[in-house]
Amino acid sequence: MKIDALTLFPDMFDAVMSESMMWKAREKGLLDFRVHDIRDYAEDKHRKVDDSPYGGGGGMLLKPDVLVRAIEAVKAEGDALVILLSPQGRVLTHQLADELAQRSRLLLVCGRYEGVDERAIELAIDDEISIGDYVLTGGELAALVLIDAVVRLIPGVLGAEGAQHRDSHADGLLEGPHYTRPPDYRGLGVPAVLTSGHHAEVDRWRRQQALKRTWERRPELLAAAALSEEDRVYLEQLKAESSD
Repeated sequence: MKIDALTLFPDMFDAVMSESMMWKAREKGLLDFRVHDIRDYAEDKHRKVDDSPYGGGGGMLLKPDVLVRAIEAVKAEGDALVILLSPQGRVLTHQLADELAQRSRLLLVCGRYEGVDERAIELAIDDEISIGDYVLTGGELAALVLIDAVVRLIPGVLGAEGAQHRDSHADGLLEGPHYTRPPDYRGLGVPAVLTSGHHAEVDRWRRQQALKRTWERRPELLAAAALSEEDRVYLEQLKAESSD
């Protein structure tokens, strides 16, 4: 997969993209990541990329001529889905990350200042994505979150194949609790079912724990989750126990 990032602060990507899973994905040849400085596409001697908005108001806007020129130059190397990281975009979910992971190339545009001239969006942006209902000082951190969420879904990136399909939100539910050694820590033990060696019972326990945690913490997710009849019976049992 190829991912390009257009930004005013290229150095912000260095540490994250050179460590852990991102480094492994690049080392394995599963990810080709490149970062581009928007200022390189300014044509005046001061490399000016922003200007004050028409009509007044606070902040500065990224200029459409510079930004569109930058996007078109990067796309000239090969077609890409152009995404603007924006608090006005559709919210990033596991399902959206999975959708993006099927793409061969993404071009992420990191906004700054007050925002981006609307004409640049109309002319060169394919999609707008937000990582949540809050505002950051720029799109770089949002781009890194999106990259991490997408790249881990590329086959071969994670050491434990299939692990991404057991994550919270992968099937519409939150994950249940996990345990490792030691078997007893400060008086807290490990559920007996996990050391029983009975795989069917372990799977059933994990499913019920996922249902319970989702019901307790994010009950709105249950409306869209794929639930079996056994799941529904268990949820009704939880509701009945909570009302006693």
